[in-house]
Amino acid sequence: MEPTPNFDILPRHIGIIMDGNGRWAKKRGLNRFEGHKQGAKVFKTISDYALQLGIECVTFYAFSTENWKRPETEVNAIMDLFREYLFEAEEPQYKEKNARLHFIGSRDGVPEDIVQLMKNVEEDTKNNTGTIVNIAINYGGRDEILKSVKAIAKKVENGEIKADDITNDDITSNLYPSSSLDADLIIRPSGEYRLSNFLLWQSAYSEFWFADVLWPDFTIEDFNRALNDYANRNRRFGGV
Repeated sequence: MEPTPNFDILPRHIGIIMDGNGRWAKKRGLNRFEGHKQGAKVFKTISDYALQLGIECVTFYAFSTENWKRPETEVNAIMDLFREYLFEAEEPQYKEKNARLHFIGSRDGVPEDIVQLMKNVEEDTKNNTGTIVNIAINYGGRDEILKSVKAIAKKVENGEIKADDITNDDITSNLYPSSSLDADLIIRPSGEYRLSNFLLWQSAYSEFWFADVLWPDFTIEDFNRALNDYANRNRRFGGV
């Protein structure tokens, strides 16, 4: 087992691309839904552990703007998993965990009952003081930046700000608030080496950690490996 990470050098914001559910199921001759179901269990384990460590914010990439292109049966199965999790998150024992749950991404196209459950859970956990757990649903990094640009353009049109005065902070402040903090570490299991339209603005100076392990097989030990690797890196942010 990997040693517990150095708590003095923990990242503030971690982004996690939960990749490999379908391949995990295929390797075992199972329906892709079984991979997503197992991946959901791993999400719960890792989010609980992040809360235990006291990490400020963790953003999980659950469903991208491109994932709607998948077969309807698979999309429906994933939506059912969201429903199941959201019902659990409304239970009193979830609130006792002290996590603050947020959902980032466009809610257009997401089933209305799920949107309402998301609102309920966000309201129920808003006064908690522990880890911010962001779940990215119908999310795309380009869409998030476009959302910010449109908001700024409206302010320029209304005379609230001059175009020449727009700063990086203006773009940041118009992203999804709960995920606007720069991502210190991006974790992607599954053997893939790309961002896949995830936290594009927030990852400008992120450290990346890749592993050849499919998300349903991802463990706390793997998470500790990523955190220990991060703790031993020299972050210069473009400096010498």
